[in-house]
Amino acid sequence: QMADPFLYDTGERSQYGCLGHEVQIEHIKAYVCRPSFFTDKAVIVIHDIFGWLFPDIRYIVDLIAGHGYITICPDFFKGTDPWKTTDHWADFADWMKDHDPTKVDREADVVLKYLKEQCGAKKIGIVGFSWGGMAVHHLMLKNPQLTAGVSLYGRIIRDSEERYNLLNPTFFIFGEKDHTISYDQITLLEEKLKQYCEVAYKIKVYPGQVHGFAQLKPEDMKPDDKPYIEEARKDMIDWIKIFT
Repeated sequence: QMADPFLYDTGERSQYGCLGHEVQIEHIKAYVCRPSFFTDKAVIVIHDIFGWLFPDIRYIVDLIAGHGYITICPDFFKGTDPWKTTDHWADFADWMKDHDPTKVDREADVVLKYLKEQCGAKKIGIVGFSWGGMAVHHLMLKNPQLTAGVSLYGRIIRDSEERYNLLNPTFFIFGEKDHTISYDQITLLEEKLKQYCEVAYKIKVYPGQVHGFAQLKPEDMKPDDKPYIEEARKDMIDWIKIFT
């Protein structure tokens, strides 16, 4: 068993009884949860490497729906296998080549169309975790229909200065002890956004937190981490509320 570089033990997860249901939208399956009252606001949730079926991500969808949003987590892997806890990290780079977080535009468009035409959504935010955080960063540069974005511990892809010219308000959440993202990367992101970004943005680092911290269900949280996890989730929802 190779050490998991995310310090995010997916083997010891409590199960979760979902509040939403699954739908088929064109070529994609998706998990949807709606609040108990009518709303024209929606949030797209982008899963991490463990995919759209993972209990933690469904918990997050339900949590956001509880704040009054039609919330949807599409299968951005389009039916292909997510990363599994039994896979070997030596193969991770190859797996990533087939699961590129910057190739999510078509799926995002399909889901946006569904939310607008089938659900009556007028304002749509997006949040993504890890792999999904990278996808959110990409989409906030490309898709003006997304009125607010939250990228949680997405590795920062530095391929050009265009990576910092965001179209709409975006919030970047990081854990201080995330060893997949160095502090230097976060500092650079801050400098570049200051230079190139013309919309509202925010970067926040949560003390002592490792990669994946903000997705945990209450029963999977360690007491020391709980306040930071809850704060990150409140910050995430507040950001969406301000701009949608």
